[in-house]
Amino acid sequence: MSRGVELHDLILAGVALVGGLLAGLLLRTLLRWLGVRAGQTRWAGDDVLVDALRTLVPWAAVAAGAAVASEVLPLTPRTGRNVNMALTALLIVVATLTAARVITGLVRAVAQSRAAVAGSATIFVNITRVVVLAMGFLVVLQTLGISIAPLLTALGVGGLAVALALQDTLANLFAGVHILASKTVQPGDYIRLSSGEEGYVVDINWRNTVVRQLSNNLVIIPNTQLSGTNMTNFSRPEQEMTLTVLAGVGYDVDLEEVERVTVDVVTEVMKEVEGAMPEHEPLVRFHTFGDSRISFNVILGVGEFSDQYRIKHEFIKRLHARFRAEGIRIPSPARTVALTTGSPSVVIPHQRDAQEAPLAPPV
Repeated sequence: MSRGVELHDLILAGVALVGGLLAGLLLRTLLRWLGVRAGQTRWAGDDVLVDALRTLVPWAAVAAGAAVASEVLPLTPRTGRNVNMALTALLIVVATLTAARVITGLVRAVAQSRAAVAGSATIFVNITRVVVLAMGFLVVLQTLGISIAPLLTALGVGGLAVALALQDTLANLFAGVHILASKTVQPGDYIRLSSGEEGYVVDINWRNTVVRQLSNNLVIIPNTQLSGTNMTNFSRPEQEMTLTVLAGVGYDVDLEEVERVTVDVVTEVMKEVEGAMPEHEPLVRFHTFGDSRISFNVILGVGEFSDQYRIKHEFIKRLHARFRAEGIRIPSPARTVALTTGSPSVVIPHQRDAQEAPLAPPV
């Protein structure tokens, strides 16, 4: 049987508790100072570690003070065991939360260093957090004297039923993991699906992929649909791409002069328009004798997919102005319509498309 609680026991227990609180505050201040120093380094991992320790270490100091106070007080063996068990469970909970924060923070830091986008780690961060918290929960139960064997058995039996009920969700989860692991698509890439959706990948989470269109609308695509459809990724293997613009000139112009003027305009656009590639070599390729023109392609260099619209806009304006200044004619489409009505054929030349030509009365 334990003796009665005396005044000096209460004083010693109070000193132990206050000492633990003061130690926790001092350690938290020290870790805050270390956090400032860690923020000045290039590695993001030390920031994660220091931030996590700022939660764990003060709580550990408080728990240590409480443990010393419980040893000083004349508690019964059962009460002492319960207090120690509660303090141990508290430390395990804090340690689990700290471990989850550290590990998920490191996963996010690694993903950012490789993909340069914060959202690339969402699915892995969520999976890691769930696994760490589940392990910590089982350890707490075991510490409190609760057998986890029946729980594991129940989870094993119930897991099959849950898997069957959530098969679509699990399919999306594994599809998202496969997409990120194969590196076919990463957040920040510009993609276009065979079904017509296109835009920048914002995030790949446990269920779907979020795509932001150029109109700033979000398209939500299930991961299974993304992994099972034909897709064009305009950001891989590299973001730089070429843009082809179709043009044409009349048969009466000098093609050498046309090529020289066009190359000059391309060089000017590549150097002056934002998003263009100044080192791109201008390319002009004549390819078709058309009905009223000689057609050719102009190949421009684009630094990133969305830049093509601005570059194409500027190129067409400047090329049209240069052609007018140099006297190079861009003919409009011409059609010749022949009508036969029992009389001699009537040939009507027209400068518009055939479907726009009015029918001539019989001669």
